[in-house]
Order: sequence, then C-alpha cells, then structure tokens
Amino acid sequence: MGGGGGGGGRREAIERELKKLRAEREDLDGRIRLLESQLEATPAGVSGAAAGIGVEDGACGGSVACQSRVSNGFKLDGGLPADMVYRYSRHLLLPDFGVEGQRKLSQSSILVVGAGGLGSPVALYLAACGVGCLGIVDGDDVELNNLHRQIIHKEAYVGQSKVKSAADACREINSSIKVVEHHHTLKPCNALEVVRKYDIVVDATDNLPTRYMISDCCVLLSKPLVSGAALGLEGQLTVYHHNGSPCYRCLFPSPPPVAACQRCSDSGVLGVVPGVIGCLQALEAIKIATGVGEPLCGRMLLFDALSARVRIVKIRGSSPDCTHCGKNSVFTEQDFQKFDYENFTQSPMSDKAAPSVNLLPESARITCRDYKKLVDNGEPHLLLDVRPAHHFQIASISPSLNIPLSMLEEKLSTLETSLKETGEASTLVVLCRRGNDSQRAVKLLHEKGFASAKDIIGGLQAWGQDVDPHFPVY
Repeated sequence: MGGGGGGGGRREAIERELKKLRAEREDLDGRIRLLESQLEATPAGVSGAAAGIGVEDGACGGSVACQSRVSNGFKLDGGLPADMVYRYSRHLLLPDFGVEGQRKLSQSSILVVGAGGLGSPVALYLAACGVGCLGIVDGDDVELNNLHRQIIHKEAYVGQSKVKSAADACREINSSIKVVEHHHTLKPCNALEVVRKYDIVVDATDNLPTRYMISDCCVLLSKPLVSGAALGLEGQLTVYHHNGSPCYRCLFPSPPPVAACQRCSDSGVLGVVPGVIGCLQALEAIKIATGVGEPLCGRMLLFDALSARVRIVKIRGSSPDCTHCGKNSVFTEQDFQKFDYENFTQSPMSDKAAPSVNLLPESARITCRDYKKLVDNGEPHLLLDVRPAHHFQIASISPSLNIPLSMLEEKLSTLETSLKETGEASTLVVLCRRGNDSQRAVKLLHEKGFASAKDIIGGLQAWGQDVDPHFPVY
C-alpha cells in the first residue's frame, strides 16, 4: 500500500510539464495567429506595423484611423476580394444589408466595456460579423465561476486577463479585424481618453456607478450607448443618447436604493440569460453602425426567461431639464473626471469590494479561527445559519440550524428550544455568507433577549479563506 508520496510527486511533475507545454502552445498559437493575420491583412507594400496587428491599449486612433484600414477585406476601390465575399456572403445576400452594410460595419469602431456575461457574445459576434475596430476594456481576470455564462473564455485562461482571453478569442474567429486591448477598469480618470476613440459604446457591465459613468461619458462625447443588463432570469436592453433617446440620468436622475441594486454575484444568473441580452446588444450596435433597421431608441426590451416572453416598452425621450444631456447642462469633462460615482450611488464599481456593514461592537463578534477553537474545545454552542434555504443547500457547516434572516423573528421560539437543547450556558453563534446578514440577525437577537448571540466576522467566505480551504465558497 506504500508509494503514496511517490505517486503524489509524479502527479506534480506531470502537472508542471502540462503547464509548461500549455504555455509553449499558447505562445506558439499567438505567433501563428500574428503571422497569419499579417499575411492575410497586409496589402502588397504595406508593412506589418502600418497594418496595426497585435494592438495594445491606446493603439486605436479612433474612427478615422479605423476607416482608413483596408485589412478587414475591402479594397481601396471599394470592392471585396473573393475570400471576403465568401466570409460575409450571408450578409451580402441580405437586400437590406448587402455590400453597403458590410462596408459601413468594416469602417466602424465599437468599444465593449466589460468582457463578462454580456460582453462575451457582444465581442464574439462583432468580431465574427466584421466590425472594423473592436475595443475591449476590462480590468478583471478570468475565474472558474465566470465560465457558465462568459462563453468567450476557456478553462485554460483561468487566472489570466479577461481582455487578453477575449481578444485572443476574437482574433481566432476573425484575424482580419483590428482588436484593441484595454487592460484596466474604466474610471473617470481614463474613460474620456478611451471612449473618445470609438464611434459606438456597448455597456456590458453589471454595476450602478459604472452605468452612470459610461452614460455621462457618452453624453459628453456624443456617442450612442447600447446598454444591457441581466440578473437572475430576466434581462433588459435599450439604446441611450441616440436619435433623441434619453441618457441614463434622464430616466434615473437619482440612484435607486442600494438594496434594489443586486448583482449576479449576490442573486445569481442563469448563464444563457446574459447571452441572450448580449446577442441583442451586438445586434443593436450593428444596426447603429450600418444605419440598417430601427435601433431601440426611446424603447426598452424586457426579457423574461422563464415565460419566454419579450416585451418592448416605450420610455420617455431626452429630458430638456436633464442635468447632463439637457440644453442647459453645465456638466463638463473636468466635472466628469472629478465626479465620485461610487459615493453618488453608495455602491462599489467592483464586486470584489462588496460593501460591508458594521452594526455590532467587537464584543459581539468572533473570527472564524475563534469559532474553530470553540468547536475544537468542545464548548457547548448553537450555530445559527441565517442564509436563505437555497443557499444553505449549496454548502453549510455541520451541525447548524438554518433559519433565514427574513423568518428569524417569527421563528424565535424554535431557536430558543434548540438553544436549550445544547445546554443552559450555550453560546449562540450566527453565520451568513459574508458577515452582513449575521450582524443584522445578532442585532435583532440582542433586542429580543438573546444576549449571548455573536456573529462570525466575514461569514462562510472568511471560513473558506482562513480555516478550511476546501470549503465550497460560492
């Protein structure tokens, strides 16, 4: 039965070799794609540098530069070479789109803000359809829990930049287009510089402060904005600041309460829902770029995945009294760069900085490590988990009693009975996902006479980080 250690060492050696080979393969694939795109995209007499291959942040000179490019298939005389006719033949066969639609798309530059669930299908379809210049901006890395919805990324890219992953995927689909990588989060200090270079902006983000920021930026620079959102089993889509349509502030001059602004990291999302909305965002961007069809200006599309219903509702036009896009607006680029969008919305731009509450004194709180010592010492206690029941089914610390926070007040008698069963001197320890609801629960319990109640700081997330690295954090 021996040899376990040797087997483990061999496995580690194999994993190291696989990692090395994958890195070599990735480097080789990148060099192959570079050479192929240079060969296909560069006309006779044009250098690789002039063709703009392998573009990094800031290298896209804007719509004029993108319009001057011929590497996406159109000749200088306006015709299409045989391989491009074949590539886009299904577009060219459409009487309402045709050669002129394809030409306009190839001369357009579109910025996709966010390479996540919405941005994945947007970027893939814009690349495949032949947009002239595609910009992708995102400051995050690929994580395993992204992959069920962010279809542009692969397992091999986990831990790497989302922008790099997305750009590589787009170049693999269409090496004749220009892809510009912006490896950072869009913020007031850099947004004007980035957005200014593009004709159309697609908001594929998932947080309130960024929505306000992108809308304000597009108003200042007179850019149409294709905005989408997806949460749970629902999604929505509209076009802001185009053909008389309102900006985001026209509809929402004041931000909604923080409690009403959930993210998929809090409430979940069925993977295909942002895919549906993202495809529609790509469609709206193409319609705006080519002048084909009727964009969703002054209208909002609402999608209900469970009932398979799509509704289009009318929204009011641009407000003349809007503080940002109204005729009397005095909001300037300098004002924009100084504006604190996180403070304005009372919510963070990144879900990595989820807001935490601070409702209890230190004496009413313990760390995960403190709780682990309590368990190891066999001290009598009752662990109360106040997460919703469907969260409790995902993962839990055993043994624990699950009473959701929303039901706690009406279940106090159940809690009291369970606490007595553990012993008169028992401590009541309260747990949730991240340590916010547990504080609210302890505050309520103290008011109801449960003086021994303490909450675990950081909840299950901290437990997985500090005590049990194998605990399934979600």
